[in-house]
Amino acid sequence: MLNRVKQKLKHGRPALGVNLSVMDPLSIEVVGNSGFDWVLYDTEHGPWSIETVDDMIRQTRGCSASPIIRVVWDDLNAIKRALDTGAYGVIVPWVSTRKMAEDAVRFCRYPPEGLRGCGPGRAARAWGVSVDEYIEVANREILVAVQIERAEAVSRVEEIVSVDGVDATWIGPADLSLSMGVKVRDAFSDPRVSEAMDAVVDACVDAGVAPGIAAGGGVEQINRLIERGFRFITVGGDLGMLDLGCATFLRGIREP
Repeated sequence: MLNRVKQKLKHGRPALGVNLSVMDPLSIEVVGNSGFDWVLYDTEHGPWSIETVDDMIRQTRGCSASPIIRVVWDDLNAIKRALDTGAYGVIVPWVSTRKMAEDAVRFCRYPPEGLRGCGPGRAARAWGVSVDEYIEVANREILVAVQIERAEAVSRVEEIVSVDGVDATWIGPADLSLSMGVKVRDAFSDPRVSEAMDAVVDACVDAGVAPGIAAGGGVEQINRLIERGFRFITVGGDLGMLDLGCATFLRGIREP
C-alpha cells in the first residue's frame, strides 16, 4: 500500500520513468517489469484516452513500475478521473503560480483535506486493497508533481514548491525553452535555460521537494541530470527503448 516512487523520492533517490505510447498490455507489462520505477500515461500530449488508461492499468496491475498520469490540465475533473483509474500519482502541467499548485494538491485529496470526489472502487481494485483501506491511505500516498514549464513559473518556483502536498516538480524543457525565446533543440545547452533549471533544483532542495524533468537523450545525459540534482525523471519513451535495444543488440553481432 506504499507508493514506492514517493518513498524513493523522499529518501533522495532517483525514480526513473518511461513514457508509454504503445497501447498494448503485453508491451506495458514488459516495460513495467523491466526495472523502471514508474510508467507515464500522457493524456496531455500523448495518444491516451482516460478509458484506455483505465483498461491498461487494470490489465497490468501488479507490475513493479507504478502508473503515473499526466493530466490534460490543472482541473478537478481531469485529476479525479485520472486517480480513479488507480494511478499512483499525477503530473499537472503548466503550473505557474502558488494558487495553481494549491489547486493541484486539493484536487488530489479527499475531504476534508481536498476536493476529490469519492468514487474509489476501481482505484481500490487496482491497488489491491479494500475501499476503506484505499480511502485511508490515498491522501498520503498519491504523488503530486507539478510541471514547471514557463519562465514565470521559474520566477515563482519558491512559492510553488512551498505548497504543502507538492511532492515533485517536473520541468518541461521544450515549453520552458520556448517561453524564454530559446529554440527547443537548445533546451539543454542554452545557458539561460540551464540557469533556470538549476534555480528550480535549488528551490526544490530547499523545500524538500523532488526536482524532476522530462528528459531523454541517453544514459550520459540522464547521469548528468542526476548529478545536477534531478530525481523524478523520465528517461525516454517505450518505442525509443525498443529502438535502442535493437540497435545495441545488432552492434554486437559480427557480420562475416
